[in-house]
Amino acid sequence: MTETKTEETFIGKFMVLKGAVRELWIIFGTKIMTILAYSVVNSTLVLWLSSDLGFGDKSAGFVVATWSTALTIFTVMVGSLVDAVGIRKSLLAGFGLAAAARLVMAFCAIKWIALPFGLFPLALGEALQTPVMVAAVKRFTSTKQRSIAFSVYYAMMNVGFAVAGWTFDTVRHGLGEYGHYNVPLLGFHISTYQTIILLGALFTLPNLVLTWFALRGGVEVTEAGVVIKPEEPTKYPDKSFLEAFLLACRDAMKDWFRIFSSLWTQPTFYRFLAFFGLVVFVKLILYQMYYTFPKYAIRELGAGAPFGQLFGTLNAVIVVILAPVIGALTQRFTAYRVVVIGTFITALSVFLMVVPPPHYQFLADGQFGRAIAWWLNLPGPVQPLYVAIVLFTFIYSVGESFYSPRLYEYPAAIAPRGQEGSYLALSMLPYFVAKFFVGSMSGFLLDAFCPETGPRNSQMIWIIVGGMALIAPAGLLIFRRYIQVHEAGRE
Repeated sequence: MTETKTEETFIGKFMVLKGAVRELWIIFGTKIMTILAYSVVNSTLVLWLSSDLGFGDKSAGFVVATWSTALTIFTVMVGSLVDAVGIRKSLLAGFGLAAAARLVMAFCAIKWIALPFGLFPLALGEALQTPVMVAAVKRFTSTKQRSIAFSVYYAMMNVGFAVAGWTFDTVRHGLGEYGHYNVPLLGFHISTYQTIILLGALFTLPNLVLTWFALRGGVEVTEAGVVIKPEEPTKYPDKSFLEAFLLACRDAMKDWFRIFSSLWTQPTFYRFLAFFGLVVFVKLILYQMYYTFPKYAIRELGAGAPFGQLFGTLNAVIVVILAPVIGALTQRFTAYRVVVIGTFITALSVFLMVVPPPHYQFLADGQFGRAIAWWLNLPGPVQPLYVAIVLFTFIYSVGESFYSPRLYEYPAAIAPRGQEGSYLALSMLPYFVAKFFVGSMSGFLLDAFCPETGPRNSQMIWIIVGGMALIAPAGLLIFRRYIQVHEAGRE
């Protein structure tokens, strides 16, 4: 009898989303396509900069660092604008700008056009998506629904990552690492990496359509029920949507400084920033997988190696399965405690990459290696480095399933009502330094330890990355009494 009750309770944790407003499901769907577009482009970025625009390792790393920093700045600024402008308009502007920027990157390989009119506007387009969607999940859920909603949201995000990894490898396999695609009707061709970026633009278009026609403005879920506030008539009836949005942003800037300044008078906000300042050390791993790992994998495994599936797809599939389950099982625990557990597991996983590949040879020669060869369609003997990457990815994904969904829930749980967008966006503030550091660091790590030609000591890359990642769980434990914040709706 007790076992049946426990099973029903576990299933019941997921059933809290039954009857959720349609806007929540729209956010889940658009998140898949948003991440699919973001991931295929982000995985291609350093390769596109070097192969198509002619940047070296260090200069490509510097461009990525500058772009990532701009993305963080825009994200921090956009949060308060979202509180003033609204979710629906912000998403429409973000999707539209991201699609246009990716088209410029896909069809132009001239630096002075592709960077200022493609890559850097893309940063603003991305900034108008992620923090807005996170704020939307809170806006469209009750306290009871929130933990599971954020876990499902994170699972949907990883569906996008899984498809992106497969897409990335499929295009590279079909066209060749340095091949080209003949664009129908236009009479010219674009490179393999530009083709992947073009797909990113096409993946963004369904979000524009769905948000425009199906997402209602003014919807909010409260503990008392669903509230739908009628949207105010536009102040600019004679302007296009984009013009009206830009004018609305101009007006909202008058409120932005007041909202932003008020946050710094709240003691909770300082502890909140300290929390994310420590967590950022474990997030460095993911940034390295975007900006260091692609060139590392090509140089160590060879051109055309299916490393998109090797990390992106495997990681995503594991998280899709584990995140909702772990979210349900740890629902009674505070986000802070779960983040400590998850960051510790994730940081330790990196050291599997430090072990010299020959130590994995016995696994590569056995059933484990044959399973990898079948999955990735690899001809001949499996290099033991594939085994190391798979084991790292598996343990990394377990830790990520613990902590990463809670990074979305934590700021949403402690933010004062009406300031969710500001808190969620400003949770990115510690990443400002981290992204610039990692982008620049990636080029130096590759140049020093894994150059395109010459002797290599690639394990040193992961010793450095793993050592930095351990700062996160250690700091969260040591300074817990000073930085942990009470989370509304949870003991």
